[in-house]
Amino acid sequence: MSEVTDDASSPGPAEEPGRQIVPLLAPRDGVPDVVTTAEGVAKAAAALSEGTGPLAVDAERASGFRYSARAYLVQLRREGAGTVLLDPIPTAADLAPLAEVINPLEWILHSADQDLPGLAEIGLAPATLFDTELAGRLAGFERVGLAAIVERTLGLELRKGHGAADWSKRPLPDSWLNYAALDVEVLVELRNVMAAELDGQGKSEWAAQEFEHIRLAGPPKPKADRWRRTSHITSLKTQRQLAAARSLWQAREDLARKRDVSPSRVLPDAAIIDAATKDPRSIEALRALPVFGGPRQRRHSRIWLQALEDARALPDTELPPKTPPFTGPPPASRWARHDPDAAERLTAARAALAALGEEVSVPVENLVTPELVRRLCWDWSAPEGGDVESAIDRVLDAGGARPWQRMLTVPVLASALLSAAEQKGSGD
Repeated sequence: MSEVTDDASSPGPAEEPGRQIVPLLAPRDGVPDVVTTAEGVAKAAAALSEGTGPLAVDAERASGFRYSARAYLVQLRREGAGTVLLDPIPTAADLAPLAEVINPLEWILHSADQDLPGLAEIGLAPATLFDTELAGRLAGFERVGLAAIVERTLGLELRKGHGAADWSKRPLPDSWLNYAALDVEVLVELRNVMAAELDGQGKSEWAAQEFEHIRLAGPPKPKADRWRRTSHITSLKTQRQLAAARSLWQAREDLARKRDVSPSRVLPDAAIIDAATKDPRSIEALRALPVFGGPRQRRHSRIWLQALEDARALPDTELPPKTPPFTGPPPASRWARHDPDAAERLTAARAALAALGEEVSVPVENLVTPELVRRLCWDWSAPEGGDVESAIDRVLDAGGARPWQRMLTVPVLASALLSAAEQKGSGD
């Protein structure tokens, strides 16, 4: 976690001299039993319907252990109703009564974009959203993990627990369930404190637009050529080796998806690079390589060998290029050589946005995405008629920037681009 600065515009309670931080070790009402039946879902829905106010929500996944991003435990808490721990695996077909109650509510999540896609898979989605992590970013907090914000604002210590554990494990240990229940224990109170903080800084409307954007965003789109993210892929020297790595990566992906196991647990990246480099042509040669001779890999030898054979059989015209094709601007480090004017624009834009971020106490990446700034500066040409601000606004709007972001950044970016053009003109 990053460190909190002494933000003069938003001093949190944790900054008060001599303030005692109280450890939060167990839920005030104890850890409830996990709901695993249709009857339990109906009872939980009835209890939550009797509660008041927004709903605190969290979900535990098994990242690093499973291929899917599905939720393996869902935590819910509402004032007057207490906490619900739900196992969505045995109850997946029985969640309609719960969805009917909680989907119309405002949900409070921390880092909502991590959990919303998995919850949507089981029919659970909020009518409105409050994201306490995003609220912390907009409020200028440098430490925005849940434990850090809870400590700063509420004076409570949420100790590190089991967030990176294998939540697909059954039965779940009691200590894990205690940790899970604590994750929603104070979310309602935290939401109210952060809402007041944002209101005091005049950022409530900014936050509302950001929350709605996250709520409607859906799951992230898969990136192209994901196989190129294999560790040490740059050590491969030929296109044929790259084709072998791609083929092995895809075979691993198919097997991981079928078994719902994390790809790295099916075959480590190092083994892919080793096989792509040495290109074994028989099962015996393959099994002589590290990893492939192990008991877990031997039963998949034919799959890996077939992947290598498929890559070997590709015509030269179908081999992957040594460097990935650009779908947008090239890396900024190359701009000065390829387009010095664009490099000047980017330098001016980044400096102006950094100053704006300091002024409003919002991280630059939350003011406007770096990728959108790069695209603007790379593709920029002065508009006919000279209405620079309108031209920039159209680019940012098309790129998904929210109204509050455009209101703040368009004048600043316009000034930066005009300044860069003037400097170029004076130097010619």
